[in-house]
Amino acid sequence: MTTTLKSKLHDDLNAAIKERDELRSSTLRLTLAAITKEEVAGKQKRELSDDEVQKVITKEAKKRREAAEAFAQGGRAEQAEREKAEGEVLAAYLPQQLSDAELETIVAQAVEEARAAGAEGPRAMGAVMKIVNPKVAGRAEGGRVADAVKKLLAD
Repeated sequence: MTTTLKSKLHDDLNAAIKERDELRSSTLRLTLAAITKEEVAGKQKRELSDDEVQKVITKEAKKRREAAEAFAQGGRAEQAEREKAEGEVLAAYLPQQLSDAELETIVAQAVEEARAAGAEGPRAMGAVMKIVNPKVAGRAEGGRVADAVKKLLAD
């Protein structure tokens, strides 16, 4: 029997509570609340697939990163550290992020494919993104991907 990502989060939350790990338990609680909120959004309650749960975790991790940056810029180092630590807890549930070199290789192949299909210049951005996004899903942030595509199209 395979365990779903959501049930793994529940199990890890229970373990964190038993270990009195306040950081992990609060982070996992917030993440599970976000997952539940996503499940009841819309007209009908539904069970999220592992991919959808992963997207919610990715969104939560991004929120933590942005909050950490905002706190750091605001001179609130203690809160910034807390947000970074929560982001690290969530990172354990996400696939390994692509390195810059791996991302560049995937984008370069996509640019070649788009050019072969007749897309040229900066207007090829949409065509290239359509090719790249399924290949990097969940392993690279959209902004990083877009920057890499712009850089290669500018060359």
